[in-house]
Amino acid sequence: MSEAKILSLEVTVPHRIVTNEDMARIVDTSDEWIHSHTGIRQRHHVDPDQATSDLGTIAGRKALESAGVSPESVDLVICATSTSDYINFPATACIIQDALGLENAGAFDLLAGCTGFVYGLETARAYIESGLAGTVLLVGAEVLSKLSNMQDRNTCVLFGDGAGALVLTGSDHGGDARPTILGSWLRSKGSGAGALMRRAGGTRNPYVHGQTDPTDLLIEMNGRDVYMFAVDAIVRTITTLAEKTGVSLEQVTRIVPHQANERIIEAAAKRLKLPKEKFFINIERYANTSAASIPLAMNQMVEEGTLNHGDTIITVGFGAGLTYGGNVIAW
Repeated sequence: MSEAKILSLEVTVPHRIVTNEDMARIVDTSDEWIHSHTGIRQRHHVDPDQATSDLGTIAGRKALESAGVSPESVDLVICATSTSDYINFPATACIIQDALGLENAGAFDLLAGCTGFVYGLETARAYIESGLAGTVLLVGAEVLSKLSNMQDRNTCVLFGDGAGALVLTGSDHGGDARPTILGSWLRSKGSGAGALMRRAGGTRNPYVHGQTDPTDLLIEMNGRDVYMFAVDAIVRTITTLAEKTGVSLEQVTRIVPHQANERIIEAAAKRLKLPKEKFFINIERYANTSAASIPLAMNQMVEEGTLNHGDTIITVGFGAGLTYGGNVIAW
């Protein structure tokens, strides 16, 4: 059976940097409060005319070029996002597919919140290893700034925009020496769905002109509930993946968690009795970019030389749904 291999990893973030001091001019907050509670110093925001597909297209084009893959050889585009260009349809993946000229590819969006990239990676692997696709472009892209309530100081400071993209193919397509997904574990806790949501705009609470509160169209979060869930999700995911794959935590070079809040990661590390340094953290630079956060982190590790051939990493995602899970990757 052909194994799924990662041929390339590329990312993009908007040019506009929004610091904590900038946020303090919008809402009643401060750099000290934001950093002490979250670990965030800045985030990137798109320009008014930019959408999620724009970031996804840039990252996707870079990934295809880096992999040396021709447009006609791509069989499938998966876009993990919670901030699609349009509500529900058309899929943002279809817009990216067209922009990149991938005429032979199917395309769909994957909605799993901040765990989207983890779910997407396992989905891409399943398509390749089952023989249903030879080459897959996986994109994790988010424009959370446009769905943030800029009057809610507890949420608007948390989110940033960005995109990451991977090209995956089978080992029988010349990817033998490339990074391999050794195993994944995906779970959900739907009973907690109300902890992180956009309350209106869907079929449960459709938008009604003159009646719908505009803030109900924006991100709403119960911070305490999400915090408690996230710490437990990280611990469960890491321990389960180690057991499932037979890879000990001593063998793991780094753990790459979704970058939601540095305090969540610290609490999980303490519960696992692991040093904080075992976890790669870059939330200071990008804030929470949801489905883009893990590829942004992995790309930074590659650029800094802290992720190299032969290393083993565990990715961990957790977010709206509530969803959680992770992947073990032999780099």
